[in-house]
Amino acid sequence: MFTKIVPYIASRLYFTENDTHRVSRPAIRLSVAGVAIGIAVMIITLCIVIGFKHTITNKIAGFGAHVQVVNFDNNNTYEYLPIEVPDSLLDVLRALPHVTNAEPFVTKPAILKTAKSFQGVVLKGTESWTYFEHNLVRGTLPQSAEQVLISNDISRMMQIDCDDVVYCYFVGEQLRVRKMVVSGVYATGLAEWDLLFIIGLPKVVRQLNNWSPTQASGIEIAADKLSNIELVADEVYFATANRLDNEGNAYYTQTMEQLNPQIFSWLDLLDMNVVIIILLMLAVSGFNIISGLIILILDSIQMIGTLKALGADNRFVRRIFIWQSAWLIGRGLLWGNIVGLALVAIQYFTHLMPLEAATYYVNYVPVAFPWVALIALNIGTLLVSLLVLLAPSAIVTHISPAKVMHFE
Repeated sequence: MFTKIVPYIASRLYFTENDTHRVSRPAIRLSVAGVAIGIAVMIITLCIVIGFKHTITNKIAGFGAHVQVVNFDNNNTYEYLPIEVPDSLLDVLRALPHVTNAEPFVTKPAILKTAKSFQGVVLKGTESWTYFEHNLVRGTLPQSAEQVLISNDISRMMQIDCDDVVYCYFVGEQLRVRKMVVSGVYATGLAEWDLLFIIGLPKVVRQLNNWSPTQASGIEIAADKLSNIELVADEVYFATANRLDNEGNAYYTQTMEQLNPQIFSWLDLLDMNVVIIILLMLAVSGFNIISGLIILILDSIQMIGTLKALGADNRFVRRIFIWQSAWLIGRGLLWGNIVGLALVAIQYFTHLMPLEAATYYVNYVPVAFPWVALIALNIGTLLVSLLVLLAPSAIVTHISPAKVMHFE
């Protein structure tokens, strides 16, 4: 019978607001505020870090896809040795689970020259234009082999724009030059890549290298989700590792993380920052709710003595205060979620907080709404907060009904 009325007693204690003489009210409000601030900070941190990682990863994938297949004998330059990419191989790769697209690409280093300046670049030929279409600033995508896209950084630095004529010098056994027309300008925010790549059709590079229409520098493969990149890499590896092309070249599979280890090591450090912030906020919230519980117990000594005198045991009384603390934690979580998600939503729709693109690769703080992670964060915070209350709730075991009644 006592067990069934524990939540009722706790709710009556919590929702009774008319007792203005209770000293616990200001302290309880501070405890709730502490929990709310803690969960709001954790939500904002989680949304920013996950949004930042997704944004940077998608930008990098736009230049090189999630997984690449190249010649096994390649060196670490953009002057790739060719591999045969027949339609049959592309069909096999496109049919793999979690693969959304597979397209050949070609690259060749060049010197981009105008009458006033020059710049070392890499001409990349591709048939996949979705990424550059989304990042097109002005102009149009290349429609012929004589047209190229340049980045906004190159456009500004070399003072060239759409419809201007540039010359690409290709150094090899003999110096060759191609007259190109700028069809459009793109901007991704990745300064290292924007200053390096100009984008065109594969035909130019194949002509320069005397490659056949089925030869390419490699194959770019897109995964359906970021979490499936390693799985896709394994599937591609098993589909290509035991086969050679018509020239006897072996295929080599690599992920974008292997291609850009320095950037992904930096992104991994963000995960450590998230863990540290969440642990600190959990500690702050835990201390706040513990102090609130202790004040609740000390403010209810008379009630505790009365309940014990009526036959209630220590476990029953402790559960009352655990339930009452759960109400406080829930209230803090509610307000914390409202504030945290509201601030994240404001940033998501307005991009109010800027960043230096040259340093962070984006010109505003990107955010995401990882609902599963946010739900898990709330549940974890609630459970941890309740667990830390078990020890301080033992104070009620030291309260004697006789002493309380004597005090009365």
